[in-house]
Amino acid sequence: MTDPLLALRPWETPEVTSWRRLPMNAVDRRAGALDLDGEWRFQLLPAPDAPPAGDWSSAYVPGAWTTQGTDDLPQYTNVRMPFPQFPPATPAANPTGVYEREVDVPAEWAGRRIVLQVGAAESVLLVHVDGRAVGISKDSHLAAEFDLTEAVRPGERATVRLTVVKWSDASHIEDQDQWWHGGVTRSVLLYATDPLRLADVTVRAGRNGDLRVDCQVRDTGGALPEGWYVSGELDGRPLSQDAEFDRVNTEDDRVSDFLGEARLLTTAADVRLWNAEEPELYDLAVRLHRADGTVADTSHHRIGFRDVEIVGRDLLVNGERVYIRGVNRHDFHPLTGRTVTHDEMRADLVLLKRFGFNAVRTSHYPNDPALYDLADELGFYVVDEADIESHDHAHEIADDPRYLNAFVDRVSRMVLRDKNHPSVIIWSLGNESDYGANHDAAAGWVRRHDPTRPIQYEGAAKLGWADPGLASDIACPMYAPLEDCVAHALSGEQTKPLIQCEYSHAMGNSNGTLADHWAAIESTPGLQGGFIWEFWDHGILQRVNDGRPVGRGGAGLYDNGVAAPGHRWAYGGDFGETIHDGPFIADGVVFPDRTPKPVMYEHREIAAPLRLECLRHEGVVIGNHQHFRGLDWLSGEWRLSLADGGTLTAPAELPDLRPGETAAVPLPFELPEDGGEAWLTLRVTTAGDEPWAPRGTVVCLPQVRLRAAAPQTTPPPVRNRSVEVEVDGDGLLVHPLLASAPTLSLWRAPTDNDELGGMAANWRAWGLDTLVRKLVDVRRADGRVTVSAEYAAAAGVIRHTQVFTPVDGGIQVEESAELPQALTDVARVGSVFETVAGLDLMEWYGQGPWESYPDRAFGAPVGHHSVPVDELFTPYLRPQESGGRHGVRRFTLSAPDVTGLTVALDTPRQVSVTRYRAEDLTSVTHHDELAPRAGCVVHLDAAHRGLGTASCGPDTSPSYLLAPGTHRWSWTLRAH
Repeated sequence: MTDPLLALRPWETPEVTSWRRLPMNAVDRRAGALDLDGEWRFQLLPAPDAPPAGDWSSAYVPGAWTTQGTDDLPQYTNVRMPFPQFPPATPAANPTGVYEREVDVPAEWAGRRIVLQVGAAESVLLVHVDGRAVGISKDSHLAAEFDLTEAVRPGERATVRLTVVKWSDASHIEDQDQWWHGGVTRSVLLYATDPLRLADVTVRAGRNGDLRVDCQVRDTGGALPEGWYVSGELDGRPLSQDAEFDRVNTEDDRVSDFLGEARLLTTAADVRLWNAEEPELYDLAVRLHRADGTVADTSHHRIGFRDVEIVGRDLLVNGERVYIRGVNRHDFHPLTGRTVTHDEMRADLVLLKRFGFNAVRTSHYPNDPALYDLADELGFYVVDEADIESHDHAHEIADDPRYLNAFVDRVSRMVLRDKNHPSVIIWSLGNESDYGANHDAAAGWVRRHDPTRPIQYEGAAKLGWADPGLASDIACPMYAPLEDCVAHALSGEQTKPLIQCEYSHAMGNSNGTLADHWAAIESTPGLQGGFIWEFWDHGILQRVNDGRPVGRGGAGLYDNGVAAPGHRWAYGGDFGETIHDGPFIADGVVFPDRTPKPVMYEHREIAAPLRLECLRHEGVVIGNHQHFRGLDWLSGEWRLSLADGGTLTAPAELPDLRPGETAAVPLPFELPEDGGEAWLTLRVTTAGDEPWAPRGTVVCLPQVRLRAAAPQTTPPPVRNRSVEVEVDGDGLLVHPLLASAPTLSLWRAPTDNDELGGMAANWRAWGLDTLVRKLVDVRRADGRVTVSAEYAAAAGVIRHTQVFTPVDGGIQVEESAELPQALTDVARVGSVFETVAGLDLMEWYGQGPWESYPDRAFGAPVGHHSVPVDELFTPYLRPQESGGRHGVRRFTLSAPDVTGLTVALDTPRQVSVTRYRAEDLTSVTHHDELAPRAGCVVHLDAAHRGLGTASCGPDTSPSYLLAPGTHRWSWTLRAH
């Protein structure tokens, strides 16, 4: 007999989105559920209708089979589908996973309704119990529930089979920028309810304290019994006795049971409002009673009282215009692919909270349900996004009626699941799927079902940021140039909030001009923030010897962003796939193990809740830049960094400021009269334990300059005639601590932005990576040595001059480089040299301690810093330029016995000290291929190009580009 599920061939037919799958709802069913996670029998078949294999292996649920030792490995594509068929067609080779296990159905469930919940499966799920067809579901990122009451017997054992088909017509609308996996990726539960049960609960809690709870009630046995009623408790207190009940008994011929409705209305006194800064939550219990008062069903909710609205061109939360400091987030783990535990999701959000983020876009599908509970608790604004992306075939599918039901189904099920979360403030119709009638249909359903939240969709918004007739209530472009955003806000034509759904692409060494972006947002009414792309580098931990994912047993094989020896972070193409998009998957603000990248410190300062505004009358102005919270949760310590006098500290008493207020406080120190450079930093920490940070966690490090450095004088005269400058026959400096002499450098190991933005191709075409030095002249006079050299490039001759002067205790090096007019945009202009081995510690005065670059230096305060040389380098997944420090005034490289060298620069410069030459980084594709050098590779840059985000988005601003002409810099080298 033909299997009825296989006969439907749901992997090929868009019309079959579900078969006997239960409606989505927001009722909490976790209490008393039977957890079916763990080892299941498993076999991987080549196609859905292939005969079962003879032998079973095992697979862990939840988890992707692509990370559990099968021959079907992960594959990464951004836009392209991994197979050539047009929608809705699928390839004949279609990996199909079959999961089986026995389940002992509790005897005490006799007479109850029994439901199987599969948290998520990619991409088609077929369910059988004891060989009997139960149902079908699509949508890889939402749960599917099936009524098993007639298929199992309480007190007996049943065999549950889950068949998961990897490719389907639905794959064409799950074409997100991520790894393709297959498997059951979220938890599986079996639970029981009374036949009379809560079918859905809808909570609306406004900032005025009004609470409305709408309940739907069903009874599997037929008509609803007489006398049932609903009660509720808020924080353990019964809802007021004058709550209104609206009981309706309505028969619906299309379903096998009957629907009743009830409504609870009350007003909470002295209500505490929910917002991302103070996420006040209440416990709500909703109970369904039989006529005799006994409880048939209960649903528990954590709710927040808050309003979301758009007024004019402003998005308001509780009447306040809030900045959206967001990030895009996938469900991801480097060992398990798509499967993430509650604790891991909490760690994600805790980290984001500590670095100033207040919003998450669930790119590009509804995330694991636990994420929303955590966002409610910790305080995040969530843009909840439906599992719709048809990037490769967007135009065809947007208006294709065969996909209409799928669009409405996916959007509506997301809303039904997540509607009671206060953290969800915006619904998103999906991502990168063009714009058509299918979107309008889904938007229409949302507006009718939930008028309390706005809708956004970039595909609609891009047709006109101000067009009121489109499905998007928010102008939410991707990677729009900052000048375009500002121009729109100033045009007088803006009608909607402008909040970019993606901006500042974090691929590799990136996120240049982030501070400039936010300076414009905060100074331009109508601009309200956006979501950085993205949270994770999606590197999968891979064994180098066999090229396979490590899987669940790999904990401990990575640390601080680096994979253990014999392992590496895999990206597109590393699993042998021919269709892939390389390292474009490595575009997050954290490494695969959640180690923060340097941009996180930049964002932390940009988003600082407390800021030092300016100096005024021998004092400093402090401002509260929050929307809802005072400063009482913060404590501070003053730090005075003196160029020549170390660091002084003093306790800080923070003023009592409401949001938006400022106050002047006296300077905590008297400046020494030596005239040296001085910077005042306020080290701001949590005053007590926060849900996301223990007491003493650094929140921000705002800083102001109290005194500039004294003007540079003319080069010092020769003070020590006994010190001679030695150059070799090629005019290169000879020094006992240098393994190679300083030479001209115009090249950096291209960042991902350099490569994808086209700059690296220009630099190679100009020959900047293979410059050949030709000595022109060496002159000696009055103890100085002047060396003139030329470097041949395709764009012309580059002239480089070095003047070496012996000074007290060292050598001063004055340099100039003349760049021909054709070199309009080079990576850097400066010197590069290498030291002898053994100099393992760098100490410097300048910006730090983390990596910074000219257009990403806002978050690196000036001060005295000390970091081991091996920790200066940032291990971006594809090796590239990294490890730079901006604004360095001087630095020391020391051996353990404190011998070493000191370099003093004429003015704050860009400096990098690592174990790698540029050619070391460009010659490999992964870090396991790198061999660190024993000495230090040192770059001293007169000027360094900004980073930008040109891998996907705007390049750096013109002010951070390097112009042709003459560049001059000088520095002094001393041994100690």
